[in-house]
Parts: sequence; structure tokens; C-alpha cells
Amino acid sequence: MDELNLNFNISLDDFEDIDIDIFSEKRYNLTRPKRQRTKNVAFKNARKFANEILVEKDSRIYALIDGSFIFGDWIEAFLVKNQKQCKITLSTLSLSQENIDSFINLINAGYISELNIIVSDYFYANEKHNLVKYMYDYLDIDNIFQLAVCRTHTKITLIEFEDFKYVISGSANLRSSDNLEQISIEENEELYNFNLKIHKEIIKEFKTINKSIKTKRLWQVVAKNTQE
Repeated sequence: MDELNLNFNISLDDFEDIDIDIFSEKRYNLTRPKRQRTKNVAFKNARKFANEILVEKDSRIYALIDGSFIFGDWIEAFLVKNQKQCKITLSTLSLSQENIDSFINLINAGYISELNIIVSDYFYANEKHNLVKYMYDYLDIDNIFQLAVCRTHTKITLIEFEDFKYVISGSANLRSSDNLEQISIEENEELYNFNLKIHKEIIKEFKTINKSIKTKRLWQVVAKNTQE
């Protein structure tokens, strides 16, 4: 058996076709990424965007937003601009006290007749004794509010006016700001009903507030059973 020849004769000419730049530090930025400038995050920017949206059937808007406003502020600006009462069902990874205060004000002003919020179990675990308790203390008004908790990462807001059904989805959480985000705003009854059905099933399974049956509803249940 021939012995392995360990005498390598290597010439630089053997590497003439290799791009030496791939080994160069000049090719890669190994320092910390360049920081973006902090933008002017303000409610007026949310109001400006809300004012540009006309409430009309089958409308659809897709936009990239520059992070100059908090998404939860846009919901408030949108409702106040249109002066319509609505039902809201939404899912989000997280929210802030400012978001909660906004919903409190909207309920007290009569803009929201029903509010269902689905949050992530991560948020619930970290805010159980803080923001979650704050939500129970100040949003649980006249059986308007329900909070559900599950493993969710969706950001979907469903707004139902008397004659219009909106689906708003995108990358932003309610408290998101100072980031490039994408958002879709669509008046679409079929898409709304599809998402609402899914959200209702989640709420039914993972709700955290036990509500008593109202007298009218209780009588409907009794009447139905006696007729059968």
C-alpha cells in the first residue's frame, strides 16, 4: 500500500479565481448597526392619517407607515373622526396603559358598545399584576369588555359600525411606534365575518371574565327550552 503523501505543494496561483473580498472585513459591517433617528411620535399624526380615510363600502387601503404615531391612537382618531358607535374585537401581542386609557375614554364617550381584546400569554404573564389588573379595574364597565389570553402573535382589529365592517391588520401592536410598519384597512363584510368567527371561538375558549347572563337573554334560553 502506498503511503499517504503529506508533502503539499501549494501555489498562490491555485487561488487566482477565489474572491478574496469575502474574507475581508471591508465587506461586512461588524460594528453595531446604524441607529435610526427617533421620530416625532404624536397623536396629531394618527389623526392626520385617520382623516385621510373615507368610510365607504368595499374600500381598501394598504400603507407603509413611518412610526410617527401609535397604532392605538389611530383607532381613537378614526372613531372620533367618524362619530359612529361601534363594536371592536382585536388581537395583539401587547398594549400599553395609554392604549387602555384610550379605550376607557372611548367607552365613556359612547363610541364603543362592545370591546373584546385577545392578548398573548407572554403579555399576560408579565403584566398580570399591572396592566392586566388595570384593564379589569377600568375597562370592565357594564359587561362591555372581555379579555382573552392565548398563544397569539396576530395583530388584527375588527371594527363594526352599523353599516360598515372593517378589518385592520398589519405588523404593529397597539402600542407600536417609531418603527416602519405595514397596515391594511379594508371594508369587507365577508372578511370581517371570517375573522370575527375565529376570534369569537378564541374568546369563548380563553376568556378571563365570567359574565352573568342578562335577564333578557336568560328568558330567551328558558323560552327556547320550554318550547322544545
